Amino acid sequence: MTTAYWSVLIAAYLPIIWTAAAKFTGGDFKDAENRSPRDFLETLTGWRKRAHWAQLNGFEAFPPFAAAVIIAHQQHAPQTTIDLLAVAFVALRVLHGVFYIGDLGYPRSITWFGAVGCVIALFAIST
Repeated sequence: MTTAYWSVLIAAYLPIIWTAAAKFTGGDFKDAENRSPRDFLETLTGWRKRAHWAQLNGFEAFPPFAAAVIIAHQQHAPQTTIDLLAVAFVALRVLHGVFYIGDLGYPRSITWFGAVGCVIALFAIST
């Protein structure tokens, strides 16, 4: 399996880290909250709310990334380039989540655009 495919696996589950931070750091996620976790997440405030938003954004960013990696492989784009762009995407998404939770808007936006750029580049090298 290529590094890019491993990156897809990591990107698929990266949002779970953000939601785990939102749910389990305050000590108030109990059985009742586990019965309706989405309702619970909507009640959060501060950095925990932003961690939830980082999770949602991560799930939104994943499909185009996964498609871009698969298409790049199918089109026999240079493997080293695919791998580098995929790893860069994951690194940028990690930073995006950290910046989101830290309430750092400009760095968050920059990393978001960088990750989108990686996806666009994956499609571009597939032509």
